[in-house]
Amino acid sequence: MAKDVFHQQVKNALIKDGWNITHDPLTIRIGEAVKLQIDLAAEIAIAAERDSE
Repeated sequence: MAKDVFHQQVKNALIKDGWNITHDPLTIRIGEAVKLQIDLAAEIAIAAERDSE
């Protein structure tokens, strides 16, 4: 999979913002004939607290 010129900059920005890159690229297979590749898969942990909550 060819990455465009902005791929690494976007990835670095996501990491700097606290995102965890889980797959680069994310590959999804649907049966034998179909294979999809998504440029990046990422997740961010969201947590908040207020007083004792």
